[in-house]
Amino acid sequence: PNPCIDCNRYLKFDKMFQRMRELEYDYIVTGHYARVEYDEEKNRYLLKKAVDDTKDQSYVLYMLTQEQLAHISLPLGGLRKTEVREIAEKHGFVNARKHDSQDICFVPDNDYAAVIEQEAPDRIPAEGNFVTEDGRVLGRHKGIIHYTVGQRKGLNLAMGHPVFVTEIRPETNEVVIGEAGDVFGDTLWCNDLNFMAVEDITEPVEVIAKIRYSHSGAPCIIEKVEKDKVKCTFKEPVRAITPGQSVVFYQNDYVFGGGTIL
Repeated sequence: PNPCIDCNRYLKFDKMFQRMRELEYDYIVTGHYARVEYDEEKNRYLLKKAVDDTKDQSYVLYMLTQEQLAHISLPLGGLRKTEVREIAEKHGFVNARKHDSQDICFVPDNDYAAVIEQEAPDRIPAEGNFVTEDGRVLGRHKGIIHYTVGQRKGLNLAMGHPVFVTEIRPETNEVVIGEAGDVFGDTLWCNDLNFMAVEDITEPVEVIAKIRYSHSGAPCIIEKVEKDKVKCTFKEPVRAITPGQSVVFYQNDYVFGGGTIL
């Protein structure tokens, strides 16, 4: 799971919203790089990418509701990061030159496995097998929390050529290993849906899908297959579709909706 998305959903825009109402305030103002617009024709609030495409954070806000969007102000969305730093320096902010955060905020060294070991020592998966797609054992892994789909480094497998993690099987505690081409796929399914630009979809829609925050996006067709399940078919295979991560759909610079990859 992406902790930034859950943090935004359950803390910043759930608990803070409750507090906003208790205080009888009108808006929550955050430093996210994104923009909120109101479309009179659609009678809907829309979330738009930031002016600074290199800092855009609309991906982590795809779960916002219409009510939440109506009470959110994102003043940095129309500025570039360099401009924000200049404003901060002009006004003497101590963090004007602070380095950009690239990792999970509570895992500054990016060693998320160590955080899991520290916070949930009684729930850490044991060592298990590296296997091929058909179940052939290749070696032992040190616990599935140390691996992610698409990973090549740190596997310690003497295969004579680069190999990659293609799947993680928590139910059998196995990490599946394959070739470079095995990391690509052209279809995903997602649930826990939230549509932003429309109320719902009843027929196939063409969108650009981002399968992780750092993904540039890829053209695809989305179609509803169940009440809370969408099938996403890419025009070209994409690398490392990872269950638990979020997929966010865009049309032009606007967030169309999104869900959690199954």
